Amino acid sequence: MTGKEPAWVIGHITVKDTAKWDQYRASVPATLLPWHGELLLRGRCLDVLHGSHSHTDSVVLRFPDIESARGWHRSAAYQALLPLRSSAAGIELFIVG
Repeated sequence: MTGKEPAWVIGHITVKDTAKWDQYRASVPATLLPWHGELLLRGRCLDVLHGSHSHTDSVVLRFPDIESARGWHRSAAYQALLPLRSSAAGIELFIVG
């Protein structure tokens, strides 16, 4: 990758506290704006077609490049949400491109 290709952040989530998760979810979109991030998908796992998947929810975010995705994750605005996220859900978050 040259760093200028789009990058997607994917999260596999297991919700522990629905009220806190709703609060976290409502707060994330504002943190995406400075990084030109876009929420593409947020939903519950409906069926596992092959293999196993232990998480209840998934999210897909799109960024213009990997540095924007990393910048968003490192940003003070997003980092401030991590304690709420940790108490609301278990999450695996990774970048693909």
